[in-house]
Amino acid sequence: MSEVKVVSEIAGSVWKIVTSPGDTVEEEQPLLILESMKMEIPVLAPERGVVREIRVAEGSAVAEGELVAILDT
Repeated sequence: MSEVKVVSEIAGSVWKIVTSPGDTVEEEQPLLILESMKMEIPVLAPERGVVREIRVAEGSAVAEGELVAILDT
């Protein structure tokens, strides 16, 4: 198994987490949703895998490039 680190492409706050550790996700499936400038932007799985870890909490602020999740592929 290999590890895939998922990072935020924008700065914002975590509006909603839509997956949990242990969930199997498909490529391009939303992992969580960020809010930035009153827009909702999904953070997508870069490839198929299993969510190992979500590194943020709902309501927390994230920076551009910040690690938000880890997938096992």
